Amino acid sequence: MRLSKRVLTAAIAVTTVALAAPAAMAPASAKTPVKVGLAFDIGGRGDKSFNDAAYTGLVKAEKVLKVSVKTVSATQGGAATEREDKLRLLAQAGYNPIIAVGFLYADSVKKVAAEFPKTQFAIIDDSSFSAPNVSSLVFSEEQGSYLAGVAAAKASKSGKIGYIGGVRIPLLQKFEAGFVAGVMATNKSASVDVKYVSEPPDFSGFGDPAKAKVIANGMIDAGADVIYAAAGGSGKGLFEAAADAATSGKKVWTIGVDSDQYLTATPDQQKNMLTSMMKRVDVAVFDMIQNFVKGKKFKTVVDKSSGALGKRYNLANNGVGLATSGGFLKKLGILPAVNAATAKIKTGKIKVPTVPSA
Repeated sequence: MRLSKRVLTAAIAVTTVALAAPAAMAPASAKTPVKVGLAFDIGGRGDKSFNDAAYTGLVKAEKVLKVSVKTVSATQGGAATEREDKLRLLAQAGYNPIIAVGFLYADSVKKVAAEFPKTQFAIIDDSSFSAPNVSSLVFSEEQGSYLAGVAAAKASKSGKIGYIGGVRIPLLQKFEAGFVAGVMATNKSASVDVKYVSEPPDFSGFGDPAKAKVIANGMIDAGADVIYAAAGGSGKGLFEAAADAATSGKKVWTIGVDSDQYLTATPDQQKNMLTSMMKRVDVAVFDMIQNFVKGKKFKTVVDKSSGALGKRYNLANNGVGLATSGGFLKKLGILPAVNAATAKIKTGKIKVPTVPSA
């Protein structure tokens, strides 16, 4: 059957519109990527510890959740308002959510979050205040540190063990309390030498590996053969001290913190890395971003005194624990004791202290 010229022209026109329609609608269905801002604590990226763990979670979110990311860093010795300014600039640029890495951001987050009520904020390691648009992501560091103490007591031959904290503040004293409790529960005749790199208001102890190395050398000279450093970037000093000691025939086991520090250590340092107390900051960062993308909020009270909402990461939800890279926990027969302590903490048979004993 032959079509008239008018019918044929109409048919071509309809076909053309049908083909063009999807292309015209595409931009309307495209989603604008979520813009995530992350503010690093002192030391920033490259500390191979706390900040790098946060960055790992951010990178995962960028790949898995297809979000857009931007990072900023606080500078050591910077003005008190620097953190506030950096958070405000992120908020003004449309980043949402914004994650502050470290308790030092507490006052800044509290102030800037009030200025931008439609922006969601999260702060790691602080639950001192409550705000409708702020999530507190906190950890039971004492639980993981208790396990580190068990491992240290099992690995030590001298019974002399060291703990190096970054700054003497309640947060780092949670690490100390748990670690000492784990050591003493495993070997009552052991002793733990406790030292801090700096005292508040000086927070340089999180980024002073040279001073941490001096402290570690002093502990080694006094006979310590296992040392745990919960000091952020300063931990590098401990690892260097242990490697140096090995050249003179002294075996000193080290315990890292936050990240699995075996993975970023030099070959000489790896030989002495018994384990690391894993504090899954990476998981907390990813959880926050994933919740935001899904339109969810944390609704659990993590601090009864302040009413702060968020999430606490502990042994029960794999938020803290010990790394096994290097295989030393297994080779030295330490894993059974660590696993037994883990089970007792989870069931409540072991109550780990959060404050050092007098």
